[in-house]
Amino acid sequence: MTGAQASAAEGSGATPTPRGGKLGAAAVNQAGLWNIANILTMVRLLLVPGFVVLLLHDGGYDPVWRAFAWAAFAVAMITDVFDGHLARTYNLVTDFGKIADPIADKAIMGAALICLSSLGDLPWWITGVILFRELGITLMRFWVIRHSVIPASRGGKMKTLAQGIAVGMYVLALTGPLATLRFWVMMAAVVLTVVTGLDYVRQAVVLRRRGLAEKRAAALEAVAAAADVKEPVNGQCVATPGADEGVEAVVEPVAGARGAEPVAGARGSSEAER
Repeated sequence: MTGAQASAAEGSGATPTPRGGKLGAAAVNQAGLWNIANILTMVRLLLVPGFVVLLLHDGGYDPVWRAFAWAAFAVAMITDVFDGHLARTYNLVTDFGKIADPIADKAIMGAALICLSSLGDLPWWITGVILFRELGITLMRFWVIRHSVIPASRGGKMKTLAQGIAVGMYVLALTGPLATLRFWVMMAAVVLTVVTGLDYVRQAVVLRRRGLAEKRAAALEAVAAAADVKEPVNGQCVATPGADEGVEAVVEPVAGARGAEPVAGARGSSEAER
């Protein structure tokens, strides 16, 4: 820095930016990602391929390996509960968490359903219904996110719990009455999946219509406030109150300066010409 530049900086009171300041700011922003909520989300993402390997090991029918797969699935479900709670409680919400958390949820559930159906343990129509619902609701959230956010309902939480329990029971190599019980638990999860999906669709349509209506109303108010509205009276446009007074204030001094008679206003001038 030259002497002139240094004196200018001192005179303006500006603090010189240290070399590498941008890099330091970037490092701070990156460090903010490493909070406990995001770490749990990353763990859940890493568990997805491990879960698939454990479930499909040795043809997918070894009860021991399926028990290991169930443990990995259970850990993923538990971290799903805790990472969101921690993020909201301790203000650890980040852009990474907003994107990665739903991806991790859909990834572990989708991997489990597809693997179970490929092994013949779970009918493909159940997998199709659940995956179609989850993907459709995710896309619908993005569709209405400009207008509002669809909050998680109690039914949605019950659906997630029912899906987790049912899929976990299918991951385990159950037989006898427990195998029958898991089928009915899965049916309950499917019913909740469909019902809550339809409710989300209804909410999305209502929120989008409300958001569009509010935008139109705001646009009309902005146009009305910005424009100088004039109401027609007997076929003529009448200026808003105060406009004639401004004309009189300007016309009278000019007329007086030229020796002419004071004019009553713009409207009086037009009458005199007639």
